Amino acid sequence: MSKFPSLKQLHYLVTLYETRHFGEAAKQCFVSQSTLSSGIQNLEDLVGCQLIERDNKALVFTTTGEEVVVRSRELLARTQDMMELSKSGEDQMAGQVRLGCIPTIAPFLLGDLVQAVNRRHPQLHLLLREDTTDNLLSALRNGDMDVLILALPVEISGMHSQIVGRDPFKMVISKNQASKVNVPLRYTDLPDESVFLLEKEHCLTGHAVSACQLTSKEKINPFAATSLHTLVQMVSNGLGSTFIPQMAIKHGLADNPDLVILDPPGQAAYREIGLVWRPTSSRIATFQSLAEIVTELL
Repeated sequence: MSKFPSLKQLHYLVTLYETRHFGEAAKQCFVSQSTLSSGIQNLEDLVGCQLIERDNKALVFTTTGEEVVVRSRELLARTQDMMELSKSGEDQMAGQVRLGCIPTIAPFLLGDLVQAVNRRHPQLHLLLREDTTDNLLSALRNGDMDVLILALPVEISGMHSQIVGRDPFKMVISKNQASKVNVPLRYTDLPDESVFLLEKEHCLTGHAVSACQLTSKEKINPFAATSLHTLVQMVSNGLGSTFIPQMAIKHGLADNPDLVILDPPGQAAYREIGLVWRPTSSRIATFQSLAEIVTELL
């Protein structure tokens, strides 16, 4: 009978990959360093090839080691989903749900979502994490998150998703600049390098540029902000204009006498908001109930 690696060995390997330090990995796995090292050595023996190159100063994962880490994460996530099956007969709206949300949605939705969940499902506890789309999707695949709230479309690589609403884009422009353009607004009326956007790590940049049909790259300022609040502050100081989602405006982000809110050129521009989860999860009923609440809030 063939021998198979244990989940514990796979957990050791993944943790070592994330920490790149045997001592820290052992600490996070609550074992001694020798136990962790021995477990990984046994894993290499079972796989039949070297996964890690070791020396006194550093460790490097081999190409095979990198692939084994990817598959180990998938197995660990699927195992976690399997363990949730034991709770499938219990109240789906009880227990903990680890929910991730991107920074251009989280400040304007999560507070209301938590209050709504507390009222309707007091036994359900949301553990929240705000991060970029790429980081959250990685955490979801690895089993570190249960469900995400993202702006779509985005590549979700086999995950399941459910659209819960649309969030229109508005153009926020300084009062000074607004006095020099005609309505409806045309991008050709704007000075070069006068449109400010978020850093590329934020998917809102791509969604806004695409939805609002901004094709003139010379209109975009090379400076990239880290948050919507920074964008609004720059525009309010007369530096140009930017795109802001309606949910942010609804929550007062653009409440400033030095700002003017206009519809962007072209047809109605918006981003879709959706929930994303692993197809192997047993908490689909929970996620669909959350989706209903988010739809109402949007």
